[in-house]
Amino acid sequence: MRWDNLSAPPDEGTPDGAAPATPPLPLALPGAIARTFDTPDFAGMTFYEVRAKSIINRVPGESRVPFEWTINPYRGCSHACVYCLSGDTLILMADGRTKPISELETGDRIYGTQRQGAYRRYVVTTVLDTWSTVKRAYRVTLADGTTLVASGDHRFLTERGWKHVTGAMGGGGKRPYLTTRNRLIGTGRFAAPPKESTDYRQGYLCGMVRGDARLAPGTFRLTSTDEEALDRVVRFLIAAGVTPARPTVAELRACGPADAEAIGALVRWPDEPTDDWRLGFLAGIFDAEGSCSRGVFRISNSADDIIERTEAALGHFGFRWVLEDPGRPNRVRQIRLTGGLPERLRFFHLTDPAITRKRSIEGVALKFQGRLGVVGIEDLGLELPLWDITTGTGDFIANGVVSHNCFARNTHTYLDLDAGADFDRKVIVKVNAGELVRRELSAPRWRGAPVAMGTNVDCYQRAEGRYRLMPPILAALRDFANPFSILTKGTLILRDLPLLRQAAEVTRVGLSYSVGFVDETLWRAVEPGTPSPRRRLDAVRRLTDAGLPVGVLMAPVLPGLSDDDESIDATVAAIAAAGATSVTALPLHLRPGAREWYAHWLAREFPHLVPRYRQLYASGAYAPQAYQREVTARVRMAARRHGLHRGEVGDNRRVAGAPPPPAAEQLSLL
Repeated sequence: MRWDNLSAPPDEGTPDGAAPATPPLPLALPGAIARTFDTPDFAGMTFYEVRAKSIINRVPGESRVPFEWTINPYRGCSHACVYCLSGDTLILMADGRTKPISELETGDRIYGTQRQGAYRRYVVTTVLDTWSTVKRAYRVTLADGTTLVASGDHRFLTERGWKHVTGAMGGGGKRPYLTTRNRLIGTGRFAAPPKESTDYRQGYLCGMVRGDARLAPGTFRLTSTDEEALDRVVRFLIAAGVTPARPTVAELRACGPADAEAIGALVRWPDEPTDDWRLGFLAGIFDAEGSCSRGVFRISNSADDIIERTEAALGHFGFRWVLEDPGRPNRVRQIRLTGGLPERLRFFHLTDPAITRKRSIEGVALKFQGRLGVVGIEDLGLELPLWDITTGTGDFIANGVVSHNCFARNTHTYLDLDAGADFDRKVIVKVNAGELVRRELSAPRWRGAPVAMGTNVDCYQRAEGRYRLMPPILAALRDFANPFSILTKGTLILRDLPLLRQAAEVTRVGLSYSVGFVDETLWRAVEPGTPSPRRRLDAVRRLTDAGLPVGVLMAPVLPGLSDDDESIDATVAAIAAAGATSVTALPLHLRPGAREWYAHWLAREFPHLVPRYRQLYASGAYAPQAYQREVTARVRMAARRHGLHRGEVGDNRRVAGAPPPPAAEQLSLL
């Protein structure tokens, strides 16, 4: 999401009872209108009204969800669920890829920096130790939109040396500290990696085979000294139904004329390449014909069609290049990528070539890259889990900047805002969401892909009652017959029942509710800001009575609180009685960040369960597989007893290109 020039014009009539407020703006949102409401439901909350630049967002490539596009009219949530946390700060690994800091292990090879002569350079170093702690958190926002959450003691490398996040000019707290006049040093923000889709695989094969193979009628032969590229080609061909012969480690052949013909069909130029195909093609042609050494990135070839397709794909993703023609008899020309290290890394992360040796940045000198100026430093007003790693160089590359010491997991989450009190009490409202949806659906490049709503933040949270962003969004989706799905805990969706029914007449509409349990006392403790389970199930009944089938995600199932037979049976019975078409159980998982917040709540509310949770979650974020299988089996048995058979969630029309059911991902339920 781009947040420049987002000030929302004041509207005296919308929402009723709103009064401008003056708390500091989060996320560096100059010109946003901050409002509070003098009603008990919104006590202590601030709403930041902005005019967004775009609203239909593509899911990052690293996401493990079955949908590609989302609409999120809000950032932040008034539901106040106690388990609403997740996020990752990405670390640059030695193979050129990235990994969340919380997943680093002792012995991992990553990039750090080291002074060599007159310059500080990127070098490969080793993670010597990792651990976590909890400290007061601050958010540093950079000009390119990157946000970094760290303790006040954390240090970043700036143009004037290492500086702490917070400090003082004098007294006992005197030390160098960041201001908005500083620029950080690093590679620039990391791009999300591609999804390994069918189109990506075909694009990669096209680049590798056309760039480096001998393909003629009835024959196919590909040789390479880089096993990583050949291994990927083998895997992608097998996925496409072709198993090649590999007489040597460095050679692939077709097993017969039929396989050669099948490979030829796989690498034909598409009439209308998709983004995934383009990304795969760029990765493949780079593995086949690319090089990157001494800071120079080139792709060489003599074929006009390959040169043209490579240039078109680069241009599609905003890269800049120079076509160099040395006038050789063989007509080999070179496409040289410009833009320095940030663009080279963006290419590697965005396309993900297989050959790691070509992705090395070791020995490259540090420079001021991109828009890394500090534009905001904010005290989040709460303590967060922070991750500390020790490396051989004493530093590492996190979210594209050079840093060391205690670092926080990035609080950007599937919930799309900070954790804890900041997430619950500060909500960004994209007041122009409806008009943006209509504009983007009408754009020639939009192909009617399914979109998912409620996957990051509940679009029917309490704030929707005042801002009414969903009706114009639904009307636009209806008018363009664009398939969509909604996941919610809110009963406010019933307000829009007429629009949902109209949309279901022209496209596929998937509806899902989250109901983890029906115990009212537990609901008040765990999900105080959501409608009660009974009210949610009443909404399910009203939706199904209106001809809109609804699936229920029984999530999260809480160990020791809602996982006993009596609780499961009561919940499934209520779900079945409400007319749901399916039920899917998801036991609680506690990723780093969520783990600490939930543990604090559990120790306060149910201290006798702390030992059990320590045992269940001793190995990580998820309960043991045996426990998960047991809970799932008991829920299925209860579903059979109550005549509820598992079906496709929210399937009420069979329209091509329909949105898939929501992922079995607990945090997408909030």
